[in-house]
Amino acid sequence: MRTFPILLLTFMWLALTPSKPTRVIFFGDSITQAGVQPGGYITRIGDMLKKNNLGNAYELIGAGIGGNKIYDLFLRMDEDVLVKQPNITFVYVGVNDVWHKRTHGTGTDADKFVKFYDAVIKKLQAAGSRVILCTPAVIGEKTDYSNDQDGDLQQYSKLIRDIAARHNLPLCDLRKAFLDYNLKNNPQNQEKGILTTDRVHLNDAGNQLVADEMYKLMVTAK
Repeated sequence: MRTFPILLLTFMWLALTPSKPTRVIFFGDSITQAGVQPGGYITRIGDMLKKNNLGNAYELIGAGIGGNKIYDLFLRMDEDVLVKQPNITFVYVGVNDVWHKRTHGTGTDADKFVKFYDAVIKKLQAAGSRVILCTPAVIGEKTDYSNDQDGDLQQYSKLIRDIAARHNLPLCDLRKAFLDYNLKNNPQNQEKGILTTDRVHLNDAGNQLVADEMYKLMVTAK
């Protein structure tokens, strides 16, 4: 007979114990590094959570470093991501893997990009994190595919889409979202100023678009 009150007390204790917030890490390059600043996309996601009374349900952590490519993420993921035990990890990388081919004579070959990306996913999943992949958005905002590196950016975005499909992972297709937005809002075919400040890094509208796209996936991640 004493079992019932013990069980009742246990259930009451569990009901009163606050659940831990879902820890979300945004893993990427300078775009993500800026995302934690006022007006940045991570800050905006936090504001959206508060507006929807979900501010205490999530903990948002930025893990972006300027200039990073996919192999940089792999090399630093233990100390910058895994040690923090994320429940959800957004992997937002690829611009520098393409952009640096032209600007620095470096970059990442497609086959190496896929191998490192697969390795990042496997380590995150082994640590118990749900993984959401993001395609790189733009290197230039012209809508007629005349930006210098549109071809490579399309190729690497397709690689990420294929990786997401192969691993059965959610995809935040920022490449498509940015192209669709520019087709509607860039009638003069400008190379910057619609969603970016410099063809790559986000302005207010770009940060909000990224926040909107990521928010939808984050709150439905299972």
